[in-house]
Amino acid sequence: MTRHTPETPENTRTPPPDGDTPRTRWAPVAVMALALLMVTLEISLTAVTLPAIGDDLDIGSSTAQWVLLAYALPTAALAIPAGRWSDRVDLRALFLLAVPAIGVTSVLAAVAANLPVLLAARVLQGVAGALVGALYLPVVAAYVRPEQRGRAMGLVATIMPIGSMGGSSLGGVVVDAYGWRPVFLLKIPVLLVVFWLGARLIPRNGKGLTAPGRSLVGDGVVLGVTVTALLLAFDRVDADEPVAAALLGLAAVGGGAWWARLGTARPVLDLLRRREVGLPVLSLFLSGTFVGLSYFLLPFYVADVLDAGASLTGVAMVFFIGAVAVTAPVSGTLADRLPPRLVGAVGAALCGAGVLSMLTLGPDAGLWDIGWRLAVAGVGQALFGTPVNAGILAAAPAHLVGTTGGVGTTSRTLAFTVGPAIAALAYGIGGGGEAGFRTGVAVLATLQALSLLALLAPRRGAGR
Repeated sequence: MTRHTPETPENTRTPPPDGDTPRTRWAPVAVMALALLMVTLEISLTAVTLPAIGDDLDIGSSTAQWVLLAYALPTAALAIPAGRWSDRVDLRALFLLAVPAIGVTSVLAAVAANLPVLLAARVLQGVAGALVGALYLPVVAAYVRPEQRGRAMGLVATIMPIGSMGGSSLGGVVVDAYGWRPVFLLKIPVLLVVFWLGARLIPRNGKGLTAPGRSLVGDGVVLGVTVTALLLAFDRVDADEPVAAALLGLAAVGGGAWWARLGTARPVLDLLRRREVGLPVLSLFLSGTFVGLSYFLLPFYVADVLDAGASLTGVAMVFFIGAVAVTAPVSGTLADRLPPRLVGAVGAALCGAGVLSMLTLGPDAGLWDIGWRLAVAGVGQALFGTPVNAGILAAAPAHLVGTTGGVGTTSRTLAFTVGPAIAALAYGIGGGGEAGFRTGVAVLATLQALSLLALLAPRRGAGR
């Protein structure tokens, strides 16, 4: 029987069981939000450096895209094993391991002498990012009372888009003035602050930091092969190489089947068979394909139909990001006071309406015409994401909270890769130009409608 001693220091106190939290501790959540912001910036900051990296290392634009893909692959492949690991170890110890790893790998990327070294550094950055992402839901579950978790997730959802938008702008200024290498060092001062705050504000839970174990490493290898094959298959579809895409798709199916037969996959598969978890995760995936609009369809529409520059797309996206940032706190509050499925369904419907409204854009559309439609979709995305994630957390078993977060991260990462590939395929089938844009929009709007249906599907045992 465990004795509770009043002398236990604050930073070594074991968090109480789920549902028995005496009071919400907002400090660990705020620190976690800043850490996740650093992970998010790895994509937005690096994206603006690609042309400069290509010129400096003498590589083409298609090859330079691997600088982004090298980060996304381990993030998607290791999210589930990292989540399983976070369920077994001390959250503070894992945090203090992962955050410095982001800093070290950022320095390695900044000093990379050639493309192979840069890609290796980016892969290691992705591994560190997966570890940080695995801590999100466990920290919220450990230190936030159930009736306030929507607001906690809303806090994270507010900070990330604002930081991402600011990071992209700052990165562009630094690239123009000093080149691409200093961009990887921009977050180092913030990482030092985050590390210091985490060491002071995230309590220990007494589990220690055991090694991942062979089963988790094996999971990571098999999932890594599977995810890599899947993402490359969509990349080959985009490159109009159907044979290569089909072979890689078969490899991805084989890897997934292999992983499903592993004994370590059973808890994850059992978790997804719970309709109150599996269906919202599916809904998150379908909704995440929305990025196909901003990452592919809009830039081509602006260039091919409006005959305008990329700056128009960039400014128009401010409408979307601003709408997300303003709505996310409201979404978190609503998720704590209303059924999360109801709030999420309203958000999914609004996002779908925003996407569908793109069909009415004409060849003379301006910034406002594109911007207000993106704002509607942004409000919908904010109203959708926070309550759906809060509902998934509420339905997850206490011993699988980290695993649940890893499943959600993998789902979103795959959606962000698959969405642009689907949009590109539809654009090509539609013949490009205005007709191709409308075809792509119709496909993405259909996926948003399916996301809404998955969210509203009946849940057996949802009242447990």
